[in-house]
Amino acid sequence: MTTWDGFQAFATTPMATPPPPGAPPRNLEERLAYHSRFVTVRTLMILGRHQAVTARPSLIVTGPAGAGKTTALLQVGRACHLAHTRRHGATAAAGQVPVAYILVPPAASAKTLATEFARYLGIPVAAGMSQAQITGAVCHTYTAAKVQLVMIDEIHRLNPRTTTGAQSADLIKDLTERIGATFVYSGIDVTTTPLFTGVRGAQLAGRASLIDCAAFPARLGDSEPFRDLITAMEGALDLRHHRPGTLPQLAPYLHERTAGRIGSLARLIRQAAITALIDGTERITKTTLEAIRLDHLAEQHYRPHTRTRSRSTSTS
Repeated sequence: MTTWDGFQAFATTPMATPPPPGAPPRNLEERLAYHSRFVTVRTLMILGRHQAVTARPSLIVTGPAGAGKTTALLQVGRACHLAHTRRHGATAAAGQVPVAYILVPPAASAKTLATEFARYLGIPVAAGMSQAQITGAVCHTYTAAKVQLVMIDEIHRLNPRTTTGAQSADLIKDLTERIGATFVYSGIDVTTTPLFTGVRGAQLAGRASLIDCAAFPARLGDSEPFRDLITAMEGALDLRHHRPGTLPQLAPYLHERTAGRIGSLARLIRQAAITALIDGTERITKTTLEAIRLDHLAEQHYRPHTRTRSRSTSTS
């Protein structure tokens, strides 16, 4: 994803979708490949239904690990790329790069971060080039390529309280002023990191709207957004013996199991679907779900509770 060729291949690859009614059944290998990709929900669109966001020059997507931030970010990038191609036509859009995706390296200095921007578009960086020279080449090339959206992931890795972190934050501010693009940032719980502190943090916070990918609520007023999410995911399954409505009925269990994190939920259902294909059952049950180990955060949330509950039951 961190090069233009890689991101373009991602953006132009058709979304994984279940077969339409009446279509010939897909073979096992095709369905295994489908559930391995299984991008069932455009996460940011769902989040947007439950949170009002005003139009601002930039956007910050934040939340805990496993909340689906990167998935949301990439889907925004895909949508922007495809919209640009539809608007201008494939021929006219040739040579233009509407979207850039940059991953902040650990302990990034301003020069290494500038080099990541250069690497995305294949801008040559000689060993003796200064940060200013690399930045100048980046701004010139990004402007010439008509980059409209710059997505910067893992932004929480920047710490403006350190010298290198402060210089990196200054570099991003410089780039936002010299490249005529919208900047979207994504990171883990950025509001609790040093990124929003001090003068530099105030500048960033003052220019950006915040979308919080917090745990999805089981209930929001009269609606049940987590159950709706599960229903959408179940509708995308390609399993021959799965009974519709099984997963929505397990919504309380699934919310507890995943702590309401979209990333954990998607991973759980995806792995359960693959298991159902391999073992030949072609359906997902609670037993199937229970046999799957999730990410550490989800397991830490769920397992201690179940062990405590089991001990209480045996004692009583």
